Amino acid sequence: MKIIVLGDTHIPKRAKKIPNIVKEECENADLIIHVGDWQTIEVYKDLKGIGEVEGVYGNVDSSDLVEMLPSKKIISISEKRIGIIHGHGKSKTTEKRVLSAFDGNQVDCILFGHSHIPIHKYINNTLLFNPGSATDKRKQEYCSYGILTITDEIKAEHVFFQKESFV
Repeated sequence: MKIIVLGDTHIPKRAKKIPNIVKEECENADLIIHVGDWQTIEVYKDLKGIGEVEGVYGNVDSSDLVEMLPSKKIISISEKRIGIIHGHGKSKTTEKRVLSAFDGNQVDCILFGHSHIPIHKYINNTLLFNPGSATDKRKQEYCSYGILTITDEIKAEHVFFQKESFV
């Protein structure tokens, strides 16, 4: 199973639309997961027009997204449990917040956003994966999104690209 992981798209504030490079990848995916800060429901509808979408709301999302989506969730795919959360909050680091949010839940992977910083690491056998942002790279060199491939294990990778490639 191929899953595209997006976060912190901030549309229309940081970009007018989902980058074409990302849309094309989504068209060939089995699932699209957004880890929050979509900003408007139009982004959800746009992605839903491409394929199946799972997601959570972030700290800048519109009230209609907050009403429609949970703040965190766990989905099961091929016997793997994947936690999804945005990661915003007031105390601790983003990584510590997302880990504590799923404390007591058996998850194989936690997908999160908020920092716009691509992260791919294991802590206590749990994959922590932040796709970065496909539209707002902040201090990162490139925009990015993630691809999860789930078979008998979870493989994660980042795809990095120049923002200019989707203007």
